[in-house]
Amino acid sequence: MAYYFSTKLKNLTFKDAIARTTEALKSEGFGVLTDIDKKASLKNKLNVDFYNYKILGACNPSLAYNALQEEDKIGTMLPCNVIVQEKEKGIIEVTAVDPAASMQAVANEKLISVADTVSEKLKKVIQKIQDNA
Repeated sequence: MAYYFSTKLKNLTFKDAIARTTEALKSEGFGVLTDIDKKASLKNKLNVDFYNYKILGACNPSLAYNALQEEDKIGTMLPCNVIVQEKEKGIIEVTAVDPAASMQAVANEKLISVADTVSEKLKKVIQKIQDNA
C-alpha cells in the first residue's frame, strides 16, 4: 500500500502551485497550520543548496477533533503533511500523506473511519490540483 497520493504539474510557478494546493486543501475543509520551507532551512542550517521544497501541515479541525476523541496520542501524526517540490524547473510534484496507510500502525479500530474520511478528502485535494492543471 502506498503511503501517499501524488500528482505532477507542468508550466506553473512554484508559488502558483503552493497557492493552488492551499486553495484545494481549503475546499476540503483543511487549513495550513505550518509552512516549512526546506530549501531555506537547509541553506540556513547546513549552507547547502536544495530545490524548492515546502511541507504544508494541513489540518481539518473537525476530523482532527474526531481522531483525538478516539486516540489521545494521535497528535503525534497530526497535522497531515502535504509536500510541494520542484526538482526540475516547471515540473512540480504535489504529494499528500495517506492517513489510512499511516494509521495502520495504530492499534485502534475506531480510527479507521476517521482515517478513511481524511484519506478521501486528501485524494480529492490531489484530484482538484490535477484537474486544474
